[in-house]
Amino acid sequence: MTELIVPRTSPDAPLVPAALAAVYVAPPPTDELSPGVPRVWLVDTVTHRVTAARYAPSVLDRQELARAAEFLREADRDSYLCAHVGLRRLLGSYLGLPPREVEVSRAPCPGCGEPHGRPVLPGDRLHFSLSHCEGLSLLAFATSPVGVDVEAVPPPATIAETADVLHPREAAELAALPEAERALAFTRVWTRKEAYLKGLGVGLSEDPAADYVGSGPVPAPLPGWSLTDVRVPPGHWAAVALSVPPSDG
Repeated sequence: MTELIVPRTSPDAPLVPAALAAVYVAPPPTDELSPGVPRVWLVDTVTHRVTAARYAPSVLDRQELARAAEFLREADRDSYLCAHVGLRRLLGSYLGLPPREVEVSRAPCPGCGEPHGRPVLPGDRLHFSLSHCEGLSLLAFATSPVGVDVEAVPPPATIAETADVLHPREAAELAALPEAERALAFTRVWTRKEAYLKGLGVGLSEDPAADYVGSGPVPAPLPGWSLTDVRVPPGHWAAVALSVPPSDG
């Protein structure tokens, strides 16, 4: 097992996630969480799909199993099972509980107050976030609200269809780039934005154009939040957002 977070060469360098091993005979090793430092884990679907499918009935709850059964595409079902089995393995390890005994509920929605906000644990003992796309999942854990997102770099047509929902400065930055560079820059913006909105607990119900996160190599600062890119395999981009307390000074 690799270290949880490989040291960065500078504060602006991307976080390097730990790779969750597909070994289910014992809980994965985890270190103690520290305030202001997210722990990010990478789950590779190809590595985990066989063992995740085997252990899902003894690890996931009924609702999760029913959701997995709804997927028509095998690749989508594999991604879901790997992400959620991996999540419960890690939650169990951090909390000292068997994975299936971890109680996950939903926080009240910040917009309407109904119980369909971000997933939470009783007593806010631990904060976490999950994101998956075909082939990859990212899991983030912290002592304060956290959000994570991973996406495949989309084709140019997708960028043309969605760039108008970005912050005006972000849209202008993309328009000024050479066409060959826009796809990656767009994915930087989108993953940063989704990670932040998931950390807030609102998701895409909030206007994505409301906040500026930047399309450049370093995320733009957000009041009350630490926003960091995460290193993932080529063809993808990822980011993690962490709520941070206001400074005393």
